[in-house]
Amino acid sequence: MKRDTSKLSKKTFDLLIIGGGIYGASIAWDAASRGLSIALVDKGDFGGATSSNSQKIIHGGLRYIQQGDLRRVRESARERRILMHIAPQLVHPMPCLIPIYGSFMQSVMPLALKIYNLTSFDKNTFEDPQKHILGGRTVSKEECLRLIPGIKEEGLRGGAIWYDGQVYNTERMVLSFIKSANNAGADVANYIEVIDFLKDGNCIKGAKARDLLNGTEIEIRAKLVLNVAGPWVNQILSRVKNSPDQKILLSKMMLLVVNRIFAHDYAFGIPSLKKSSDMDNVACKKSRLLFVTPWRNNSLIGTAQEPYNGDPNSLKIKEKDIFGFIEEFNKAYPQAALKRKEVTFFYAGLVPMDGISHDGDVRVTSQYKIFDHEKDGIKGLVSIVGVKYTTARDVAQKATDLVFKKLGKKPPKCTTMETRLCGGSIERFNEFLENAIKTRPQELSKQTMLHLVYNYGSEYPEVLKYLGEDWSNEISASLHVIKAEILYGIKEEMAQKLADVILRRTELGTAGYPGDECLKTCASIMAKKLGWNESKIHSEIEEVKAIYTP
Repeated sequence: MKRDTSKLSKKTFDLLIIGGGIYGASIAWDAASRGLSIALVDKGDFGGATSSNSQKIIHGGLRYIQQGDLRRVRESARERRILMHIAPQLVHPMPCLIPIYGSFMQSVMPLALKIYNLTSFDKNTFEDPQKHILGGRTVSKEECLRLIPGIKEEGLRGGAIWYDGQVYNTERMVLSFIKSANNAGADVANYIEVIDFLKDGNCIKGAKARDLLNGTEIEIRAKLVLNVAGPWVNQILSRVKNSPDQKILLSKMMLLVVNRIFAHDYAFGIPSLKKSSDMDNVACKKSRLLFVTPWRNNSLIGTAQEPYNGDPNSLKIKEKDIFGFIEEFNKAYPQAALKRKEVTFFYAGLVPMDGISHDGDVRVTSQYKIFDHEKDGIKGLVSIVGVKYTTARDVAQKATDLVFKKLGKKPPKCTTMETRLCGGSIERFNEFLENAIKTRPQELSKQTMLHLVYNYGSEYPEVLKYLGEDWSNEISASLHVIKAEILYGIKEEMAQKLADVILRRTELGTAGYPGDECLKTCASIMAKKLGWNESKIHSEIEEVKAIYTP
């Protein structure tokens, strides 16, 4: 995958996609695989904004049972199964547990789990036993306390266990969609900012864009433009004269990465002492559910959220945000006694919200939204606001169907529920992993091969082609990232900035600051390949350091 911005101005595309997060990437892959000519641009790196703010969970839909929304339960369970199939290197089963408080929840939870099991009847149609998902069940109070030591005992009646999926590396998941789209013929480019629309009367004919790496401007012509810019949806729409009235309200959400495992075998939820108006809450609608997920020898704790009215470009996590969420978590789970020094990183993003409740709580948006602006008198422009990481592929399928309809064409059959993503050509994951370790190059350890398979899947041999000289040397002994991955990210995955390789091409910085030496080593490699001078190296390093500083 090469960055060639000249291709963007050489023809008229069927579809221009603005935004390279999980939704834009999914649509690009679906639309390109069905034969449309696609251009996709993002003003930052692919998956570099809201899509990175994920708790790495692919939900099976248990949360929707309490609303009686069996359609969405089924939809989520189906998408969980599909993602395990098309990205087997990245999505793996994960057991989840919530404590049950009160006699009412004790009586209804077994029924909810039974319905959940029935609606995901096809969850184990895989040939791969590693992807086998067990049915949901309830456990006793004693068992719940054993699995989650120290939770509140007052009113505890037991626990509910079910299985969801966990994404090992969400950044590489987005990249897998982008690369799959590129392989299907889509022209993609990062660091391209749309600065205006190309118009013919009230019809959008494409966009004027600026390459943020060199300052040049280009025109990208397209029969239809899809605005999937996440928190920047409103800003993109503001570039249209007489722009639509509907504005997307935003909520700031934050996740903490903690260098401690609270429950080794389970992700678990505990009720916050704060009130909640979240209708998707599984355990109790009156309180917000805090969720703790074991991830790469760390834990993810989420989510903190509050209304956001500022410029999306100015989003910043402050120390008071971190301390405030630590305090909320410790009140809900006193035995945790979480300390600030244990928080190694924090993820932040802006997500759509429906509004604010009377007590000031965020009412999160639970459904995606598609706006066909032809109804607003603007032809050739559609905006999509996504919500759930889990259902991005399904929304992409619906969006592509709409694109064909607006282009006056009959949509071909969608195949993205069956076609493997880049790196996903794996029939049985454990067998594939064992064979990769057995046949590994002599200079690579077993741990390095495990790391490569979990991140690159069946494409790991492409990384190994860059071995040579000292490229097999590990940059991080604890993470087993090798120098060849940096070179591969530059040559084959469009990495343009130091943050790209630290946060989105490798695992180096996604769980905490990787250290000064790591940054210097990676910057040195990039400097040689991209022609950076000493000033550029320094600015890139400082830019990455700032990401870890509230």
